[in-house]
Amino acid sequence: MITTDEKLKIKEALQAYCEQKGSQNKAANSLNGVSSATISKLLSEDWDLINEVMWRSIAAQIGYKSKTWAVIETSNFKDLIQIFSDAQENALVMAVTGEAGSGKTVASNAYADTHKNVFVLKCNEYWNRKCFMQELLKTMGKNICETTVGEMMQTIVYELKRMNTPLIIMDEADKLNDQVLYFFITLYNQLEDHCGIVMLATDYLEKKIKRGLRLNRKGYKEIYSRIGRRFIALKTTNITDITGVCIANGITDKKDIKDIASDCENDLRRVRRKIYATLKRIA
Repeated sequence: MITTDEKLKIKEALQAYCEQKGSQNKAANSLNGVSSATISKLLSEDWDLINEVMWRSIAAQIGYKSKTWAVIETSNFKDLIQIFSDAQENALVMAVTGEAGSGKTVASNAYADTHKNVFVLKCNEYWNRKCFMQELLKTMGKNICETTVGEMMQTIVYELKRMNTPLIIMDEADKLNDQVLYFFITLYNQLEDHCGIVMLATDYLEKKIKRGLRLNRKGYKEIYSRIGRRFIALKTTNITDITGVCIANGITDKKDIKDIASDCENDLRRVRRKIYATLKRIA
């Protein structure tokens, strides 16, 4: 059962989400199974007809979590925030690689939460061009009523060109297939000098692009050129970062921190799991 106190926290998180998206309508368009009327009722505390399933659905989709987790500015977090800022302000296209668990997703979500006109896409292997554009339109808070790739492309370009310094962050871009990677060239060409694009991935993307260059595969020279012929490599998570995350989230014993650091393989996702396990043990 969701308590009244938790409902108030979800309401507060939803209010911030609506402000970040630009309006209640855009927020509703970006969420699955949630109408603008439902958002209006929730924000006005007219909760009688909002069931628990809807509360949990909204909370999950806007990123609200009942268990608070303190995000600290690790070295990679700081580097990524600067990269996002540079790309957004100067309409740059960049490719950033880092190991799984290096903090790419946390930093991209944190940046989007605090900056306007920033759209984070969580890429998937099954996406084709249409799936990619549908997800981008949804993230932008637009109704997905267009039926063709051409119509969706026109809407995306039109809407982004109306915005002040928009930024697209493509998280886990190494999952994209060649069809979508080729489409990235078209997207770049349409939005050059107006919209920043940052591709976040593991080093698999760099290996894939460079292999494509060696084999002279279609489109790979163009992709490599558009990212500035460079992959920006993040640092390996270090003991200072791990210690900071532990302390911020309630682990202060030096032995516990050392145990977490020695067993996490420099993966911040594993650090989080180990912290939860340690907190449960010492409770």
